[in-house]
Amino acid sequence: MTRTAPTVLVVEDDAPIRRFLRAALGESGYRVEEALTAAQALDALINRPPDLVLLDLGLPDRDGLDLLRELRGWSRVPVIVLSARDREHDKVVALDAGADDYLSKPFGVAELRARMRVALRHAAAAGGDAGSASYTAGDLHVDLAARRVTVGGREVHLTPHEYKLLALLVTHAGKVLTHRQLLREVWGPEYGDENHYVRVYMAQLRRKIEADPARPRHIRSEPGVGYRLVEEG
Repeated sequence: MTRTAPTVLVVEDDAPIRRFLRAALGESGYRVEEALTAAQALDALINRPPDLVLLDLGLPDRDGLDLLRELRGWSRVPVIVLSARDREHDKVVALDAGADDYLSKPFGVAELRARMRVALRHAAAAGGDAGSASYTAGDLHVDLAARRVTVGGREVHLTPHEYKLLALLVTHAGKVLTHRQLLREVWGPEYGDENHYVRVYMAQLRRKIEADPARPRHIRSEPGVGYRLVEEG
């Protein structure tokens, strides 16, 4: 934890879940605020900005996705969606709307805490100097400033698209990036439905950086949604 405990806004109308999160997060040193409706959440976000938001999508006065889209118009506060909507389509829509992560109910406390630590770490990095960002996990090292990728100390040659994919995953390590997000960032805004492009280049990338591409350690698939570069919480 930082010297000042992060404040987490829990936007959830289910009282038992709020009590559960209040106890679980309080034990970890977080300060917890609660909102039962989208209106209460907006009031808290404007007047008492939190460090992170845990957002349920099924709110009584407004759909959580609408709240998320409005919030992204003026705030980059990290948002983790906690929802009973567990279809792939629901996850994709929430991530494309600006969520930093998505957990389906029921979820484990340890996983939630890890996702929260990653989201808070990224928010802190975004507020500082991320220009010299690098990523190291096991034998994989990516130096974004030097545009250099090594595996076990050996430099790996990547094509421009392979490198763009990896660099995008590195800058969002730990976060799921949807197929649509990857296509638009790597190939351009006119792309959005050519998911096979991502699958083909991701397979090529895995062959170059994974010890066993069939059991990837670094780049994990989120079936039907996208990909995540694994980062320890």
